[in-house]
Amino acid sequence: MKLIFMRCKRSNETDSVKVRRFRNVFANVIISLMLVGFFSLTYAGGVLNVFSSSGEGFAIYHGNTENNNVSLMINVYWGTEYIEPMLDVLNEKNVKCTFFVGGMWASNNEEIMKKIIANGHELGNHGYYHKDHDKISKEKNEQEIYQTHEIVKALTGVEMNLFAPPSGAYNQTTLDVAKTYGYQTIMWTKDTIDWRDKNTELIYERAIKNAQNGDLILMHPTKNTLEALGDIIDYYLQNGFNVVTVSENIA
Repeated sequence: MKLIFMRCKRSNETDSVKVRRFRNVFANVIISLMLVGFFSLTYAGGVLNVFSSSGEGFAIYHGNTENNNVSLMINVYWGTEYIEPMLDVLNEKNVKCTFFVGGMWASNNEEIMKKIIANGHELGNHGYYHKDHDKISKEKNEQEIYQTHEIVKALTGVEMNLFAPPSGAYNQTTLDVAKTYGYQTIMWTKDTIDWRDKNTELIYERAIKNAQNGDLILMHPTKNTLEALGDIIDYYLQNGFNVVTVSENIA
């Protein structure tokens, strides 16, 4: 009887361990499902797009990876003299891109913005004073985005809905403010760092390295970027990519 009792006890202990393990696995599954419900994470090109279901804003680091599209993002606060020659290259190659314009620059360059639009390109918001948005208050975030929006709208009639934070600096306040004003916050997949490195070949290499569907390629209107632009576009077109606006890429 004692032996039988000991065997039964061991059996009960084993069953208890199995139940505890099942409960732990079940709990982990439930927690995982809850996290997936809160954050949907999509991975491509070594970066993440974070989509929040909580009503908060989020940042986009790449476009739709199911389509073979890439986008050139040209951030504009200076380099005005290179924009029209860049438009000529874009038109010659029959591709479209997105120009993210600063408010101060926009207020003095109505005709160039209208030419950008007339050539079928897209305008985006790049803040008014080129501030690091993660270091300013909610009110300053609002002013930077809203004032730029209103200036561009008044001068061109365009209602922008894409926001590229200057220097890529943002926090959750920035994301939420942008969303409140109807903006999607756009980051990048590839950074040419052309504002710092005045090297045409280096800019080209950074723009095409490990090319993938949905790439967002950051650049500025500089002499060396202008020199590299045609070759960058040719590389993507010759390798089966479409060069499109950011809006089309992230759709």
